[in-house]
Amino acid sequence: MTPWEIDAVELANCNCAFGCPCQFNAMPTHGNCEAAVGIIIKSGFYGDQRLDGLKVAFTAQWPGAIHQGRGTMQLVIDPAASPAQRRALQSIFSGGDTEDMATVFWVYNRMSPNQLETLFQPIDADIDVNARTGHVHVPGVFRLDAEPIRNPVTGAEARPRINLPRGFEFRQAEVASGTTTTQGAISLTANTGSHAHFCRIYMNGKGVIEHAV
Repeated sequence: MTPWEIDAVELANCNCAFGCPCQFNAMPTHGNCEAAVGIIIKSGFYGDQRLDGLKVAFTAQWPGAIHQGRGTMQLVIDPAASPAQRRALQSIFSGGDTEDMATVFWVYNRMSPNQLETLFQPIDADIDVNARTGHVHVPGVFRLDAEPIRNPVTGAEARPRINLPRGFEFRQAEVASGTTTTQGAISLTANTGSHAHFCRIYMNGKGVIEHAV
């Protein structure tokens, strides 16, 4: 396998209630799962290819829980990437050059037999993990906006977190409220004021790197 590593920030929005039951080995809030995700790579490599500053996004949809399979996914890769970098990102985010079950991307792809054509389109993304604010916009595909959860009585910002010592996506995530609208091949219908999380994605082909937090 080609060695790789990425240190990135991620914003994800799914259709579940805040907290996302999947993080706790429970069934999805509405029985199905749909998500939009954006990732900004701060630094990284795939073999001798540097991946610093590149962006990736994707939409995904499953008719039931993710582990039940039958999903559909579409990957979007930063058009600034060179042909070699595009191949590298395609491999990493489709679970290639990765040990079985080691990363969330390996799992998503194995549970998604319907892989749509990868798009190479501009990705406008701003992700502030600590502030729990950000957006990911891929023109003609989707727009995701997220903000802190607010107390329904006082309006004050809440700051819940998810801590997963053995997680294959992150070790710690900031939970927020997200809304996604879609225009692309995958139509997400229920992602309005639903679960979102901001996190650091620090991993390689063997999984999440332990000192990520």
